[in-house]
Amino acid sequence: MTVSIGAAVPEFRLPATNNKQVLLSALRGYPVVIYFYPKDDTPGCTLEANEFKESYQEFKSERCVLLGVSRDSLSSHEKFCEKFNLPFPLISDTDGELCKLFDVIKTKMMYGRETQGIERSTFLIDSEGVLRQEWRKVKAEGHAEQVLFAVQALNRHQASL
Repeated sequence: MTVSIGAAVPEFRLPATNNKQVLLSALRGYPVVIYFYPKDDTPGCTLEANEFKESYQEFKSERCVLLGVSRDSLSSHEKFCEKFNLPFPLISDTDGELCKLFDVIKTKMMYGRETQGIERSTFLIDSEGVLRQEWRKVKAEGHAEQVLFAVQALNRHQASL
C-alpha cells in the first residue's frame, strides 16, 4: 500500500534522532512535513537540510512538524544533526518501511550503474492526518521555501473552514 493525495496516511512508528520515536497519530492537530532524502552529509542533502533549518522558525510559527527521512542509521543521523545543528528530528528508516509507504525508492543511475535509492521527495500531511500535497524529483535549492508557502496556504485554508 502506498499513500495518495486526499487519503489518510497509515500509522507508522519509527526511531528518530534525540532518542525519539515518531508516531504519526501523536502528531494529529499539527500539519506535518516529511521530506525524504538520499543520504546524510552529501552535498544536495546538506543543502536541503540547511534550507529547512533556515526556515525552521517559520515552520514552527505555522505549528508545523518537520521531519527528515533517509535509510541512514540513527548514529549517522545524529552526526549529521550535530554537524549542521539541525533543529528537527531525522527518522531512521533502515528497513525502508516508510520509503515503501511513500513510494520514494526508485531506480537511479549512479556512475553509469543502476541502483535503488531514495528519490528526493516531500509530503505535506494536514492536521487530520490526510496527505494534501507531494513533491517528487525535488531539486534541493529553494525547495524548503516552496514547502513553507504550501504549509501557510494549508493553514489559511483550514482556518477559513
